[in-house]
Amino acid sequence: MRIMASMFISFKRIIKASGRSFGRNKGLAIVNIFIMVMMLSVITSLFFFNHISQFLILSIQARVDISAHFRFETLEQDIREIKEKIANMDGVEDVEYVSQEQALKDFIKRHQDDPVLMESLNVLGFNPFLSSLNIRAAGPVYYQAIAKFLETEPIKEFIEKVDYKETKPAIERIFALTANLNRVGIGLVAILAIMAVLIVFNTIRLAIYSSREEIKIQRLVGATNWFIRGPFLVQGMMIGVFAALICLSFFALGSWLISPRLELLLPGLNIFSFFIKNIWLIFLIQISIGIGLGMISSFLATRSYLKV
Repeated sequence: MRIMASMFISFKRIIKASGRSFGRNKGLAIVNIFIMVMMLSVITSLFFFNHISQFLILSIQARVDISAHFRFETLEQDIREIKEKIANMDGVEDVEYVSQEQALKDFIKRHQDDPVLMESLNVLGFNPFLSSLNIRAAGPVYYQAIAKFLETEPIKEFIEKVDYKETKPAIERIFALTANLNRVGIGLVAILAIMAVLIVFNTIRLAIYSSREEIKIQRLVGATNWFIRGPFLVQGMMIGVFAALICLSFFALGSWLISPRLELLLPGLNIFSFFIKNIWLIFLIQISIGIGLGMISSFLATRSYLKV
């Protein structure tokens, strides 16, 4: 019991000392928190951006597939045999057969209010549409393999055209943009993390210098190394905690304000709902990084400048 009471008293003194030190260097503490908030904001933005990019990719995959259009003379039996082969390929989620008759019906349904198109169709006097297979893959990595399969013998002899070349650039552009922005974000996080460590480091060093007389007295009365370091480590933790709370509040408000406007552009994407579902994970990431960097900076400062 005595040991626990002693530990509690020591902890209480460390907290008080860290509060006094924090109060003496308010200006620098605010700068520390600002830099830390910026870094945590970039990390959180990458988290949101990854969700948005995945939403865009899945949306494109849902709307865009590989369509193989067959020659007029191709028999339905041959098309169904090709469909069966494609359906058994790795990464193929769905293969839909659209006959000439169904393609014509779909066209009329979509454009029945357009008299010019309907008249043009009547003038032709025959069904100009080709039978086709609409192939949907489980992911972008499978599209190339499917397209190559459609170009092999004897399958390509039945095929009039494949529209993969039209869909491929859209998917690849999103992947390239995502990869580039992730690289830029990681680089920015690294720069801000170094800045945060250096600024917190110098703040703690100044706090040690301003408390040098107190430290000397503590050493004279037999204070342990960790008791002297404690207030500075707690100060680093406080900077991390405040930064995480500010950053979380900022993203909560920002996602709530932006979400309705963003959903108008991208129906089905609700980033505020995404934020609420992942709020504890986001906060855990923010506070872990904030406290971690704050304590590392404080530990390095006390190790380098505190003569213990």
